[in-house]
Amino acid sequence: MPTYRLRGIDVDFPFEAYDCQLVYMEKVIEALQRKCNALLESPTGTGKTLCLLCATLAWRKSLGSFSTGSTKIKSDFFGSQSGVGFSQSEASNLPTIVYTSRTHSQLRQVVQELRRSNYRPKMVVLGSREQLCIHEEVSLLRGKAQTNACRSLCRKDRKRRCTHFPRVADYMKNNSHIGDEPIDIEDLVNIGRKYGPCPYYVSRELHKAVDILFAPYNYLIDHDYRKSLSLEWHNSILIFDEAHNLESICADAASFDLSSGLLTACISEAKNCADLAVGRQEESNDKSRNPDNFAILRGKSIGTLIKRIAEIPIESKELGFTKNGHYIYELLADLNITHETASTLIDIIDDAILLLEENKKHDAKGTGSRLESIGNILKSIFRDKGNSHADSYRVHVQEAEVNASDIFKGKSSRTLGWWCFNPGIAMQTFTEMGVGSILVTSGTLSPLDSFAQELKLDFPVQLENPHVISSNQIWAGVVSLGPSGRPFNSSFRNRDSPEYKQELGNAIVNFSRIVPDGLLVFFPSYYLLDQCISCWKNTGNTNSSTIWERICKFKKPVIEPRQSSLFPQAIEDYMTKLKDTSNSGAVFFAVCRGKVSEGLDFADHAGRAVVITGMPFATRTDPKVRLKREYLDLQAQSPREGCKMLKLLTGDEWYNQQASRAVNQSVGRVIRHRHDYGAIIFCDERFAQSSRQSQISVWIQPHIKCYTKFGDAVFTLTRFFRDGGTHVPAMPEQALADHKSIDLSPSSTASAPDEGIKESSSGKSADIKADRPLEKSYPGKLPASSTSMDLPHFKDKLSSLLVVKSSNSSNHLRDILPANLSCFTPCMDLKRLKRSSDPMTKEKRLLINGKGKMQYPNHDIIGLTGDLSLEKQESKQKQLVPCSMKKRKALLIEHNELQHDKSSTVNASDAQRSVPRDLPPTDARAAAVDAKFLKHKNNDLHVSAEQCGAKESKGSAFLIQVKEKLSPAEYIQFVGYMKEMKSTVIKIDNLLQRIVGLFSGPERLPLLERFKDYVPARYRSLYEQYLKTKEMTGNQRN
Repeated sequence: MPTYRLRGIDVDFPFEAYDCQLVYMEKVIEALQRKCNALLESPTGTGKTLCLLCATLAWRKSLGSFSTGSTKIKSDFFGSQSGVGFSQSEASNLPTIVYTSRTHSQLRQVVQELRRSNYRPKMVVLGSREQLCIHEEVSLLRGKAQTNACRSLCRKDRKRRCTHFPRVADYMKNNSHIGDEPIDIEDLVNIGRKYGPCPYYVSRELHKAVDILFAPYNYLIDHDYRKSLSLEWHNSILIFDEAHNLESICADAASFDLSSGLLTACISEAKNCADLAVGRQEESNDKSRNPDNFAILRGKSIGTLIKRIAEIPIESKELGFTKNGHYIYELLADLNITHETASTLIDIIDDAILLLEENKKHDAKGTGSRLESIGNILKSIFRDKGNSHADSYRVHVQEAEVNASDIFKGKSSRTLGWWCFNPGIAMQTFTEMGVGSILVTSGTLSPLDSFAQELKLDFPVQLENPHVISSNQIWAGVVSLGPSGRPFNSSFRNRDSPEYKQELGNAIVNFSRIVPDGLLVFFPSYYLLDQCISCWKNTGNTNSSTIWERICKFKKPVIEPRQSSLFPQAIEDYMTKLKDTSNSGAVFFAVCRGKVSEGLDFADHAGRAVVITGMPFATRTDPKVRLKREYLDLQAQSPREGCKMLKLLTGDEWYNQQASRAVNQSVGRVIRHRHDYGAIIFCDERFAQSSRQSQISVWIQPHIKCYTKFGDAVFTLTRFFRDGGTHVPAMPEQALADHKSIDLSPSSTASAPDEGIKESSSGKSADIKADRPLEKSYPGKLPASSTSMDLPHFKDKLSSLLVVKSSNSSNHLRDILPANLSCFTPCMDLKRLKRSSDPMTKEKRLLINGKGKMQYPNHDIIGLTGDLSLEKQESKQKQLVPCSMKKRKALLIEHNELQHDKSSTVNASDAQRSVPRDLPPTDARAAAVDAKFLKHKNNDLHVSAEQCGAKESKGSAFLIQVKEKLSPAEYIQFVGYMKEMKSTVIKIDNLLQRIVGLFSGPERLPLLERFKDYVPARYRSLYEQYLKTKEMTGNQRN
């Protein structure tokens, strides 16, 4: 495993790092060392997550050892639920790392990346009762009802107690090392089901003694969640990954909307509670609950509030009624709800929720009691003793849509909103708590300036990283004019023009014809999407097909639905049509800021191009947008003390940059990893403006070209996709396509193939994906590969293996597969501290996809299909001769990778068949020499086929099972472990622990046992010891 020294910190990285990855890790360490905040943008596919983990944990390890091993978790939790347990990090005064992301599915991927690393900090993933509860009845509940039921069953005075909760103490005492190996939510649930302890309370106990804690955003942003964590916040490190929506999440978490319908439902629930309390008093003389409290809640509190909201004068239905945030306290004070009385009312509401749950009148599978929403609103309003935070709020009352029957009855429906326009409120809290650093990172944060200003934090360390792809893997262009020469402009003035919609439709017909496989088309709004498609379905020449029919001729269409419930069906429909070979793919019509723009990963053939049809500006008349702009303008005109030196964001700047950020998010759906390629098409003349392009993600900007003629854009786009697959580096997994090429026999001394394995993740091939890949979300729905690129003159494919001997420089492979070069500061010492002893580091091998051309260090294009003149081709061949002819005996090409069958002997005809027919004569002869050399070498290294047949058959069968049970990324990781095991110098204890962790899980348990046969004899006893330890601790998936 390579080790890099960055700013004096030794960082172990599981793969050969690209320059942009080293720059990213350096910036992370710089922020941590300076105890300042960092705003880091790195495109999807650059290995951002693994870089972030390795750099942060390397810095943490430099301060002191992790809390793993003999750490004993001490806790007074069972004595007092409000107590703070012992924390190893706290005891040693070392900072705790809190790593957050949007969803648990994203956190699951982060834990997988942690498993790939060499770092093993004490860790845990926090989840809710909804995810972790294994009680037969409580697990069916939701919201406050579930929380109350859980707490009730955990009380000692209850005759009917939860059987899982009492087991937590003994389990934690006997398994103090839990969390030493990476575990996720599923692992905790499996532990609970197999050994009995409550997974929820196991995680709550474990988080008190960890080095790194993983949790969703709301565990930090929400005041109540944050207060429940037993962490030492001083000098702690907070990481917000996938943070492109962090500002809106912070603002929404601090805001609420109170509708008339919600208040009416609360009155009904309060009346039900009063009736239940009276009934219990009459039947069993149960006076634990006072019916008068619920009557007051129903009438004087909620009922009066409905009347007050209905009396608010609304002069304009469009503008509504708006007041400063302090107005909410004036409104509630008239109902005798103040800072002094709010806590009493909240207690009554909590009691009412519990009463409803006990009586089972509330739907157990619902979203929770309506009264619970009122309680949360009151907690939000009165969370602080003072009202100073109300300056960042606005109270807005507007008429809501009502049905015809309500209008006939004279009923009106209103919604009262208390909206936060300062996302920095939540972030400023962390500064007040004394956290050491806040790291905010994502693939699409641009423009960074507005993002930083919105969060009201100072970010001394900022980075906009380039992509790891080369320039011939991306086509980015502004197409200002359509096929008929009419300009593309989706502004309010032009968008309803029939000419504009027809011109856009004809352009998409052309793009559907040119772009292979999946095409994504993003509209600024659902309104424009519906208008355009309606126009295309009804527009056509007299004797020709409609625009819609011409689009369907090339690609089958799918339209993003407005309803969230229909979205999974739309995705499945898209993948089914993408798999259909009767067309050249599918086209997905979607909306910026919609689910398609953020929810899924359209890698490879799922998204070969994205079309942006206009600037997705928010509706100016929307109350939130209008009030947000007014708020920012007011802040900019009268800055507070401490902000006068800063250029504050105006309403117009925010409005424009929000649109640009939505564009960047949509564009980021394509080109998802190192070996991907695709096109980005901006169909709006406004993107030609330098001010617009400056807000596009930095990694895209250098590739953007503006086309004044539609024909020029079509010509270059056609050429790009004609040559698209030929310039893209071949994915290293192709060298592992035949799993039989790996020798798993215990006595084998041959190295496992393939150096390219190192590129299987962290920005190298399949890469770390923040979003769920389509293949992962809906397995089996997508075609294996694209066939649309097989044009006539690219039929003869070349698949050749070049071997480049490693010299003093470690950059040969990177030179051949160029990544973005970056300038390093003097603090970044790229000198290797350690080199992997793996035999494969002694040689670099490169698979060339033979569809056409390959880029070499001097960036000349070498034609392998006869495109170059004979003179130039001969010149290039001479450059290849030293690689294929000189020092032949120093190059070892593995036996199984040149064979086309399973035999262990290579005959002359096999050698001839292994020589690609497109190679120059010199290289053809060289390949034949390699084959003969290989035969001699294998005769020296291997016993006869008859003697090895049984072992090979056994190893092949085992490998088949491994590949079936592991994910592609895990399988490549397993191959890497096999390579390490065959090395002469290894850390066998660490390696065996990682292998045991990889095979954890109920369906993988047989593999865990069988793998013992392939462990070298001298290490077998140690492996058996790990197996016993794993079984005792239960740290394996059940």
